[in-house]
Amino acid sequence: MSGGANPARGEASVRIAGETLVLRPSFAALVAAEQELGPLFALVERAADGRLGLGEMAGLFWHCLRERPAGLTREAFGEGLAAGGLAAATPALRVLLGQILAGR
Repeated sequence: MSGGANPARGEASVRIAGETLVLRPSFAALVAAEQELGPLFALVERAADGRLGLGEMAGLFWHCLRERPAGLTREAFGEGLAAGGLAAATPALRVLLGQILAGR
């Protein structure tokens, strides 16, 4: 994967199976996430209330991947996210939720 996360673009990174993946909350990515997960403001509210599910976080991250490594499946991505722990994924989630609220 080329290049790291660019904070000026609202990007964040997450490590999955030893590889750093960049998440970019582009308009197209957020529309795809919203189609799967429902309204993004409701997702932000659930996260603020501590009710965001792992599957929802994995779905948001999956749609926001800037590039998907060859052979990475959604199932493997979710497993890697869970294996890395919620604490490790929280900073990236915080960035994405902030971008949803603030826009860029």
